[in-house]
Amino acid sequence: MAPLATSARSRTLLLSALLCMLLFSEVCVLQCGAAIGINYGQVGNNLPTPAQAVSLLSSLRVGKVRIYDVNPQVMAAFGGTGIELIVTVPNDLVQPMAASAGQAAQWVAANIRPYFPATRVTGVAVGNEVFTDDDEALKASLVPAMRNLHAALAQLGMDGYVHVSTASSLGVLANSYPPSQGAFTPECAALMLPFLRFLAETNAPFWINAYPYFAYKGDPANVSLSYALSDPYHVGAVDPYTHLQYTSMLYAQVDAVSFAAARLGYGGIPVYVSETGWPSKGDADEVGATVENARAYNRNLLVRQVGNEGTPLRPRQRIEVYLFALFNENMKPGPTSERNYGLYQPDGRMVYNVGLTQQQTTSATALSLAASSAPPSTKDVRKDFTSMFLFTALAILLTSQAFLLG
Repeated sequence: MAPLATSARSRTLLLSALLCMLLFSEVCVLQCGAAIGINYGQVGNNLPTPAQAVSLLSSLRVGKVRIYDVNPQVMAAFGGTGIELIVTVPNDLVQPMAASAGQAAQWVAANIRPYFPATRVTGVAVGNEVFTDDDEALKASLVPAMRNLHAALAQLGMDGYVHVSTASSLGVLANSYPPSQGAFTPECAALMLPFLRFLAETNAPFWINAYPYFAYKGDPANVSLSYALSDPYHVGAVDPYTHLQYTSMLYAQVDAVSFAAARLGYGGIPVYVSETGWPSKGDADEVGATVENARAYNRNLLVRQVGNEGTPLRPRQRIEVYLFALFNENMKPGPTSERNYGLYQPDGRMVYNVGLTQQQTTSATALSLAASSAPPSTKDVRKDFTSMFLFTALAILLTSQAFLLG
C-alpha cells in the first residue's frame, strides 16, 4: 500500500502546485499592471491614436502613466479611466511661468482644469532634466515656476490632489556609489536647496530618471549585468558604510539620491523613479541592448513592484517606478537604442512579453478596432478575488489531504 499512497500523494501535490500556479496568474492579472507606471511618449509618426493607446493601457490595468505634454486629445482620452496621470510643462514654458503668476494660472486653467477630476491628474512635472541643462536662466527659473504653478492649483482647490515637482537625470549627482556617499554636484547643490525646501513644504516627491543600462554600456567589463538588470537572485553589492546589501543598481541609485538630499537636510523626501528602461535594440557599439536584457530588466522591476519592495534604505516604502516606454517611437533622435525602449510596437504587437496580461476584450494586435475602455468594474474585481479565494482554499485542502495520505 505504501507505493500507492506515495503515488496518490505525489499526484495530489502536483495538482496542488498547478492550482497554486493558477492562483499566482490570477494575482498577477490583478496586480502586475496596477503595480507599475508607464511613460507614454509620442515622438513618432506611426503611433496609435490617444484613444487606442489609453484602451491598451486600460486593458493592461496600468494604474499610473506619465506623459510629456498636455495634449488635449490625450487628456480627454484618460477621462473616466481612473489611471493616475503625471503631465509635463515643457522646458520652454518654465521661464514665462516663473516670471508671471498669471501665466501659471492661465496654463492650469487651460490644460488641467477642463479635464479634472474625470482625468485623474496627480502630478505636474515642471520641465524635464532642467538641473542638468546648459541654460542657467532656465535652471534659476525652475523653483519660482513651480511655486507659481502650485499657487495656481491651490486657488482652484486642486493642490491637495496634484503634486508639483520636476524630473531630474542622475547627472545631478556627483557621486552615486556607494549609495551612502551620494552627493549632488557643486553646480546643482545651490539650486537643490530651494527645490528640496519646496518639495518638503508641499509633500511632493523627488522624481529621478535613472537608467542602469547606461552604466553597463559604459563599462561592461566591470559592471555586473545581473546587478544592472536588478536580478533579485544576484549577490549584488554591499555599501561598506551602512552595510546595506543592494541586488538592484536602480535601487542603489535611488538611495544615493536620498542620501544626497539628506546631506542638505531633507532626508525625508520620497524619491520615485520617473523614467527607467532598457533598450531592446541598439547600434553595434551599444553593448547589452537586446530583447533578452530588456525583458529581464523590466520583468525584474515588475516583480519587485508587485512584491511592494522598497529600497534597502527604506524597505517599508515601496517606490513608484515608471517604465520607459509604452511604444517604440520612430522619430526620436540619437542612436538606435533611443527608438527601441518600447514594450509595444506602434501596431500593437509586443516587442517582448514583460509579464503584463491584457484583460477585457481589447486586443493589442487589433488596435485599429480599439475604442477608449473603462476601468474594471467593482463586480469584475469581486469576481477575480472570489476566484483567487476558491483556488487558494482548494489548494490548501488538497495539500492537506496529500500529507494525510502519506
